[in-house]
Amino acid sequence: MRNLTYNDVGITAKGGPVPPGFHKLQLRTPLGLDTYDRAAEALFTWKMHGATPFIRVPADTPHAAPGVQVSLRAGPLTAPCEVVWTVNETHRTGFAYGTLTGHPECGEEAFVLERRPDDTTDFVIIAISRSSAWYATALGPAGRLLQRAVALQYAKSLKNLARSR
Repeated sequence: MRNLTYNDVGITAKGGPVPPGFHKLQLRTPLGLDTYDRAAEALFTWKMHGATPFIRVPADTPHAAPGVQVSLRAGPLTAPCEVVWTVNETHRTGFAYGTLTGHPECGEEAFVLERRPDDTTDFVIIAISRSSAWYATALGPAGRLLQRAVALQYAKSLKNLARSR
């Protein structure tokens, strides 16, 4: 078992101030009409992550639930994470994972679907993190641009999965 690498577990659910040295990324993407259920299935089964270019998820990874650990791979890099919270309400569902020892970043990332009254769905990503590996630190501000690019790819992948029938 690996350990979480940050103290404020649940920070993406609680809101509040970002800890010193951490950065916040927030992205909202509309997924379209009648996409909520397909998007939720793709999110909790890791299909969104697996459909994102350069990201690989082990096939035997259990559905996202508190305590589930997953080792995402991007090329030669491994990014171990643990699901730290989930939400499953009528109009809001999702989860967040926190970084484990060996992850190049330190922090938490949340993936939440919000169903609007007109039955359209928004996908919200919130990441609160800082670099932890020397190579991530060396990227400086470019590392945050890379994180945003990956988040945009997650959103694009989920949008495609949610719209396919």
